[in-house]
Amino acid sequence: MFSCKNRLLSIHITLLLFSQVALASTDRSDGCTTITVGKKASLDGSVMTSHTLDDHRASSAMDVQPAHDHAAGEQVDLFKITDCDTTAMPTYEQVLVGKIPQVPHTYGYINTALPCMNEVQLAIGESTFGGRKELQSDAGLIDLWRLVPLLLQRCRTAREAIRLAGELTAQYGWRDVGECLTIADPREVWHFEIVGPGKGRVGAIWAAQRVPDDHVAVNANASRIREIDLEQPDHFMASKNVFQVAEEMGWWHPRRGNFQFNYAYDPDGRQSLASRRREWRVLDMLAPSLKLQPYSENYPFSIKPDSLVTVEKLVSIFQDYYEGTDFNPIKDITVADANGKMMISPLANPFMPYDMLPLFKINGGWGWRGERTIARWYTMYATITQSRSWLPDPIGGVVWLALDNAATSIYVPLYGGISDVAAPYKVDGRRTGMNRSCAWWAFNHLGILTAQRWGEMRHDVTAVWQPLQRQLFSEQKSLEAEAVRMYQEAPQQARDFLTRRCTEWGDRVVGEAWKTGDLLWTKYDEKF
Repeated sequence: MFSCKNRLLSIHITLLLFSQVALASTDRSDGCTTITVGKKASLDGSVMTSHTLDDHRASSAMDVQPAHDHAAGEQVDLFKITDCDTTAMPTYEQVLVGKIPQVPHTYGYINTALPCMNEVQLAIGESTFGGRKELQSDAGLIDLWRLVPLLLQRCRTAREAIRLAGELTAQYGWRDVGECLTIADPREVWHFEIVGPGKGRVGAIWAAQRVPDDHVAVNANASRIREIDLEQPDHFMASKNVFQVAEEMGWWHPRRGNFQFNYAYDPDGRQSLASRRREWRVLDMLAPSLKLQPYSENYPFSIKPDSLVTVEKLVSIFQDYYEGTDFNPIKDITVADANGKMMISPLANPFMPYDMLPLFKINGGWGWRGERTIARWYTMYATITQSRSWLPDPIGGVVWLALDNAATSIYVPLYGGISDVAAPYKVDGRRTGMNRSCAWWAFNHLGILTAQRWGEMRHDVTAVWQPLQRQLFSEQKSLEAEAVRMYQEAPQQARDFLTRRCTEWGDRVVGEAWKTGDLLWTKYDEKF
């Protein structure tokens, strides 16, 4: 048990850290991480993308939006999002900016805050990189939050989605900052990077690069596409103005060398340790034989992994906070135990509800130019998707979803063919405030609590989630075999079967999250 002196020290540290976070809250320290895997780089042939929605203003609610047939003349409302601070907790509200024509038929999709997969196995991950501020234009109608559902509603393949994104933003205009979408279908995965056309203009500038089938890639809030060769359409695509605008603005000239998209449109991205460190860590964990250096300015767009990648491997990466490296945020935070031996403080905390980085000035501290880990305390949810060509669409497409901080959570499956999700997942806890009927609050409550004594509590949490996570992965093959058998005889029966299993697991893990949090209060009550 800690002495009063240590208790007072921990309170003092907490107050200092909260003040640092308050000062840094407007910095570019948040943002999402996405990892992509080609079909020949994964163990089972899956094409994979992923996403951490590192944004605590986003909605915690999710559901399944069914396919629809639409009448002639129908239109789609387009909104912009603005900060909303009048609800129980900070969130977003939508403001109508315009309408565009609807298409005759739209696909169903899993409707997370930023939709992640449709019923024909098209999946999308995302990472904001910002880009040059002078490119952002409010004259357009389409932003990230509108583009992603439009693509999932209207497209079957990654290439089709990229072409449609180009057409829609050329006609109606991109109104957002620089974004990377990682777009996967059962055969391939691409990175699509887009920026605005310039203030007052309608349009967009974009480039897309395919991840080779035997490679993996990452985006961590910095543009990653460099040279583009449009004479290789199987590997590159781009907007018609991609070279022209850069030359007009003086950001590139042929005499200076080959055009590089990231240096033309996101030059500050290479200065961000928060981005480069995650790029290095992801690629190094997948291919340590390359011996990539953690302070490099650039890393290859994609690499061949040392071994074939599994969903389990991606889970371990998304739960990573640089443990075992020089960049572990808690590596130098030590206290003396009862015998005078120095040990990592159980109070040391890499994620929630604050970071140790600003207090100890670790590699630049908090912020866009400083450090940040892959796992984050302000993650709303995280997804890893599998798209598989050899299975029927309702079974071949699966989203593995974890709520809140991936390091204290568990990934559960949501198949493309399901018609519903567990009831607690449909509650928007940001608008309601603390709510025991909300799935996100169960995991957020557990994550915040675990962070108070991270050095000890994380082991208790792992002991709960690890066997359940292994069970989910070990049962996947037999579950899908049963679903395929049903699908061949009665497709709707297979959909109902998958819906039932996914909702059962959703309810189960929410219950376990509340139960584990209560047990931690009991076990550690006298140590707080």
